Amino acid sequence: MVVQNAVQTTGKYLRDFLKAESAGGIVLMVAAFLALVVANSSLSDWYLNMLATPVVFTVGGTGIEKSALLWINDGLMALFFFLVGLEVKREVLTGQLSSWRQASLPLFAAIGGMVLPALVFLSINWGEAENLSGWAIPAATDIAFALGILALLGSRVPVALKALLLAIAVIDDIGAIAIIALFYTPGVETDMLLAAAVVFVALLLIGRARIGSRIPYVILGVILWYLVLKSGVHATLAGVALAMTVPLFDRKGEKVLEHMEHGLHPWVAFLVVPIFAFANAGVGL
Repeated sequence: MVVQNAVQTTGKYLRDFLKAESAGGIVLMVAAFLALVVANSSLSDWYLNMLATPVVFTVGGTGIEKSALLWINDGLMALFFFLVGLEVKREVLTGQLSSWRQASLPLFAAIGGMVLPALVFLSINWGEAENLSGWAIPAATDIAFALGILALLGSRVPVALKALLLAIAVIDDIGAIAIIALFYTPGVETDMLLAAAVVFVALLLIGRARIGSRIPYVILGVILWYLVLKSGVHATLAGVALAMTVPLFDRKGEKVLEHMEHGLHPWVAFLVVPIFAFANAGVGL
């Protein structure tokens, strides 16, 4: 009975997740289409100036000054990667990535989906040295776009296929994070990185103590993001690191990780990712 209830709960969670993710994917596609329209219209100057607007946040004389576009890419997207990190941890501990038998197919599919497009890109651009640094762009898989397209087919697409796509995208996100860390980090400030490591250890201890309150994760998570940003490492990695410290259950047995994931997912799917798409998809044709 306990196993049956757990299976039913997992199935309901997966259906709810896919429903929200698919709807978010449709919103994402609309936002990307609007960005293309605006960037290729008389509003293009307004669009570019808006993204270039400097935004300053200071506390006690110390702060951060970035353009609106970089706040979106480094700040808002840290929330996206935090959500991805929560999904990864849940899948590894209790879901489709919890055993080698379950993880092997989406693992090899994700690796092939990253390596082969990158090789095609390199083969096409081999004679153009200035283009070669963009090899990682075709290696990325967008789960929201993919599930959004599947959502257009409705019930004709089996849930098992969507679950497989979800697992592939989760593994692909891990690969994308590794690529950012290894190949797109220009320089590292060691002192800031060490400070970030101290904060991360503190978060690990809080998670290991199974503290259910969200407050320490929020406060220390913001500090961790700031330190990672100042270290020169891509700031979105702080979101993944924070997610790895969140426990599945607190001392009372409450589902901390799942509750965080449920609470954050609508904000990411319907606000964060569409804003990111609108800010980055406006390519002049």
